[in-house]
Order: sequence, then C-alpha cells, then structure tokens
Amino acid sequence: MEPTTVILFIAAYFLMLVGVAWLTTRKGDNQEFFLGNRRSPWYVVAFGMIGTSLSGVTFISVPGWVEAREFAYMQMVFGYVPGYLLIATVLLPLYYRLRLTSIYTYLEQRFGPVAYRTGAFYFLLSRTIGASYRLYLVALVLQLAVLQKLGVVAWFDFLGEGADDAVFGLTVVITVLLIWLYTFRGGIKTIIWTDTLQTLFMLLAVGVTVWAIATRLDLGPTEVWATVQNSEYSRIFFFDDFKSGNHFIKQFLSGAFIAIAMTGLDQDMMQKNLSCRNLRDAQKNVVSLSLVLVVVNLVFLSLGALLFTFAREQGIALPDASDELYPMLALDGHLGTAAAVLFVLGLVAAAYSSADSALTALTTSFCVDFLGIEKREPAVQVNLRKKVHIGFSIALVVLILLFRLINDGSVIQQLFTIAGYTYGPLLGLYAFGMFTQRKVVDGYVWAVCIAAPLICFFLKSWLAQSLGYQMSFELLIVNGLFTFFGLWLIRPGKDSRLEEILD
Repeated sequence: MEPTTVILFIAAYFLMLVGVAWLTTRKGDNQEFFLGNRRSPWYVVAFGMIGTSLSGVTFISVPGWVEAREFAYMQMVFGYVPGYLLIATVLLPLYYRLRLTSIYTYLEQRFGPVAYRTGAFYFLLSRTIGASYRLYLVALVLQLAVLQKLGVVAWFDFLGEGADDAVFGLTVVITVLLIWLYTFRGGIKTIIWTDTLQTLFMLLAVGVTVWAIATRLDLGPTEVWATVQNSEYSRIFFFDDFKSGNHFIKQFLSGAFIAIAMTGLDQDMMQKNLSCRNLRDAQKNVVSLSLVLVVVNLVFLSLGALLFTFAREQGIALPDASDELYPMLALDGHLGTAAAVLFVLGLVAAAYSSADSALTALTTSFCVDFLGIEKREPAVQVNLRKKVHIGFSIALVVLILLFRLINDGSVIQQLFTIAGYTYGPLLGLYAFGMFTQRKVVDGYVWAVCIAAPLICFFLKSWLAQSLGYQMSFELLIVNGLFTFFGLWLIRPGKDSRLEEILD
C-alpha cells in the first residue's frame, strides 16, 4: 500500500474528528470540558465506550494472543459482566449521590486528604502508563506504514544507528499532537462524540478484514465460523492446571475485578458515565456495554484464529512477535487495499478512542484533585486547565519513547500486569471505604498503598520460583487484599462521616 494513500486517509479522518470537535464545542468552559454539562445521551456514550474499553492494544494484541493462549482471554471477558453489574448497582449510585466531578473526591470525604491524593496519584500513574502503551502501538504502525516507506529515515542518516529512533520520536510527537488538537477545547463533550466515530471505524476494520480473509480462502459465512471453531486456537475454558495463568477460576475472578478497578475506579471511564443526564441512563450504559464487550472480544479472538489460519494456508512465515501478525498481513498487501486502509484507520481509531479520553481524564483529575481548580477564580480556571492539558501531552510523548526501549513481549500482557500493581491500591481503598465504617490514620495511607504492590511483586516472584505457580491477572485481587488489610491495621476506630454524607 502506498504511504501517500495512508496519509490522505488519515488526514481525512482527522479532519472529521476536528469537525466533530468544532460542532460539539460551544463555550469551552470547565463544566463542558470535565462533564459535558451532564447532557450526554447514554446510548452515544455506550457505543463510544466500546472503543475506549478495547483500545489499540485489543485491536492488535488480542488477535495475536491466540497463538499462545488460544481463546482463554474470553474467560476474563465473561468475568467482566458481574464486574460491570457491581459498578452499575454500587459505584454509580454513590458517585451520582455525591455529585462528584472527580471520583477520588470520595476518598477525601471518607478518609482524608492523604488518601484522596494517594488514590488520584495511582489513577494518574495507571492511566498515563496505559495511554502511553496504546499510543506506542499506533506510533509503531504509522512509522512502518507511512514514514519508513516515504524515506523519512533517510533524512536522519546523519544520526547513524539512531535514525530509526529519531523517526519514531517524530511519529510519537505527531500522534500526540493530533490528539491535543481536537481535545484541548471541548474535553469530554467532544470525546463522547468522537469516540462513536472511532468505534465505528474500528469495528468496520475488523469486519472488512474478516471478509477479505473469507474471500481469499473461499469461505461462506457459516464456513468462516466453522473454521474458527475447528481451529487449534478455539479452546475457551481451562480447568486442568490451577497453577497455570489460564485457569478458569483465576481468569473469571480477575475479569470481574479488572472491570471494577479499571472501569469503576477509573476517572477516565467514569467521567463519561458522569456526563450522562442521570443515574438510570448511566446504568443503562454500563450494563449494555458489559454485554456488547463479550460479543466484540469474541469477534477479535475469532479474527486472530482466522489470521493464523490464513497465514498457514498461504504459506506466509509468522513474525517473531505475535502482535505483528495483523499489521504484517494488512500492510503487506495480503488482504487487499481496502483491508489495509481500514486497518490503519481502525488502529488509529481504536488507540485514539482510548488515549484521547485518557488525556482529558488525566487533565481533569490533576486539575480537580491536586490543583483544586474549582476553588479558583473563573478567569484562572480555563488557562490553568489548558496548561495541564499540554503538560500531560508532553508526558505521554516521553513515556512512549521510554516504552520503545523496554518493551519485550505481548503488550496486552504487560498492560494488565502493570494494572495489577497500580489499580490494586485503588481497589483496596474503595473496598475498605464502602464495606467498612472504620477510620484510618490518614497520614499512613500512602505507606500502605506503596507497601501492597511491593509485597505483591516479591510474592509473585517467590511463587513462580518456589512453587511453579504463575500469578496472572489475579495479581490485582491480591494487591487489593493487601491494601485492604493494611488499612485495617492503621484504623483508630469507627467512622460516621460517610453515613452523614449519604444521609
């Protein structure tokens, strides 16, 4: 595929995003940026959140993951459903009752300022890392599909072996700059609508890829599904080895708690729900999203099985990294021009639908939780928010460049491993706050939230070396438990402040 073709389609795509941003932004004030004036239609939020939940990591890594893990990922996806139900019935009513802009304000009301900022810090850390990983994938593909083929690397020949790194850095800067251009004014109000467009392109890309594979293998609709079912990758349930990271119980429980932590305790995801008109609409959004994600993830895994089957049937050598299979088949012309163009647009859409809302949520959390922006003069608020927005854009660029140096495995595996360490303290804080009525010594909360992930890190290594037990995504649950019991140890007595707030 010609790189100029890719550039033209990407340019047209971003013109659409900028157009949507212009149409959805009016005053550009903080209420519009943070909560969209609480007027977002729930069905629009729900559709857009499909792309945010999946991201560019899912777009590439989940299909590539089937070679090593088969369809074991679906066990975790099934666990999402009870997790999302708990969000809809427990967390959302709390957030709406307290009329929160940042969900971490709850921690201040329940425990105190140290717990509040500790929770917000872990969100900032978690989301910055997650968004950077997702954009890292997009930058890699854009470099491969566009800049290298245009001969941009030759412009940096004077750097010798560093030419590739320089081109990658340029790609990263362009990638983040494009996000900043259509989010700096409208914030969450713009994101709600651009995410619907991006979800559409992502799903369209998958559909066209499946059609292209079916056409080349001469398969009808029923034969496509039969091919997936009969492939060596289609096993979903694993009950035979509890020490394995694929065991059903571990995956299912991890899925439930990942949904609670990475959606229900995440400012990025909850900010969209809080922009809905009322609690009932937000609950409709969350419940419908949980069911749709089961279907969509099954489609992505089926795509992975088809990609590996297609490569084998066509005698195409598999890449060293499974994450590279889908990009290789799409961009090298094996699936046709339409699939190649839509792959690039689908990847950009998938990654941006997650990263753009993350940038908005990071800006919101830092402004509200650390700078107390709502207490400042109105004339100061907008300028301060814009400066923070630029600051986080720069931080994403720096982290993406660091990830290029350290990445050495499946991106989705690394992402959830990191999430287990960073979201665990949030899970423990909220569980302790909502299911007990006890105070804690607020000044020690930060120490507990640092100790718990460190204990988990050493425990995971010890279990693997001494017992051969592979701790997988259940790391998040264990981390949350250590945090919970650590808070129990620093409690001085009973707390009635939450009851007073809810009454």
